[in-house]
Amino acid sequence: MQEKIIMKVKKGWLAVQVGLEEEGYNSSRRFLIPISYLYHPLLKNLLDKAHEVFGYHAAGPLRLPCSVDDFLHLRWEIEREQTADHGHSHRRRRRHHHHHHLTTAFSFHSC
Repeated sequence: MQEKIIMKVKKGWLAVQVGLEEEGYNSSRRFLIPISYLYHPLLKNLLDKAHEVFGYHAAGPLRLPCSVDDFLHLRWEIEREQTADHGHSHRRRRRHHHHHHLTTAFSFHSC
C-alpha cells in the first residue's frame, strides 16, 4: 500500500495541482499560491474551467486543467501585475477604478 504524504499549507496559501490529463498525473506539479490569487480575473477564469472539467467535489489539492508551462506564465502575469499595482497604488486610489486588461488579452494554449 502506497502512503500519501500530506503537507501542511501555511495560513493564507492554497495548494493546487497543475497538469493536463493527457500529459498524465505523473507530469502534474503541486504549487502553493497565495489565496489572494483566487480573486484575480485570470485565475477566476481557470477556476471556472476547473469546475467544468473536474466539478467541485475532488479529493486532494485543487486541480487546475492547464499545462505547467501555462500556469507558470499565468503566475508570472499575476505577480507582474501585482508588482506594477503596488508601485502605482497611489495613482490607482485617485482614479477609484482598476481594470484587468489581461483577462481578455491573455489566453492559455492548453486551457
